Amino acid sequence: MTIYSFYIFDRHCECIYIKQWHERERAGAAIRPTTSASTTSPIPDKRVSAGGKQITETDISMRNGRLSVQDDAKLIFGVVFSLRNMVRKLSTPDDNFISYRTNNYKLHYYETPTNLKFVMITDVKTNNLRVVLHQIYVNLYVEYVIARNLYVLMLNNYIAVEHSGGEGVACELFELGLESFVVRTLKLIELTT
Repeated sequence: MTIYSFYIFDRHCECIYIKQWHERERAGAAIRPTTSASTTSPIPDKRVSAGGKQITETDISMRNGRLSVQDDAKLIFGVVFSLRNMVRKLSTPDDNFISYRTNNYKLHYYETPTNLKFVMITDVKTNNLRVVLHQIYVNLYVEYVIARNLYVLMLNNYIAVEHSGGEGVACELFELGLESFVVRTLKLIELTT
């Protein structure tokens, strides 16, 4: 199993977190930013915040026929938004959009009660990762991002503003936890298959 990338979108349709592990090749031109990192090593330069404060130089414009990371995130959100709405209109209220597969990749989707959207792109052979995305939300995002922000707000007596100033998810503990969780999950899945 290979995990290509992971995205978090907030309820305002903004991408607040991107993590990329592997390059995904496409027929014709590859449109994902190039990286040679493996799944077991962190890529600190590939974390991107919503307002563009931590975007790498390869993300500034389209180079060598590849989209910037932010443009790629916009396309991912557009696909998720369209498919989710189509599923809601064509199915019963109990049905949800969980994932879809192409010849080149599989997109896994989880939406929280607060309309945060967690998206993971993997190879086509990967089984459904909805439970994994739920675990990332409950055990990592709530624990490190939400709890940390509430603590900071309480200390400073600030009014809660979601990801103010385009800050996005800027929490090192969340990143480290996500990296170790993904590595452990990959090992567990490989052992069970």
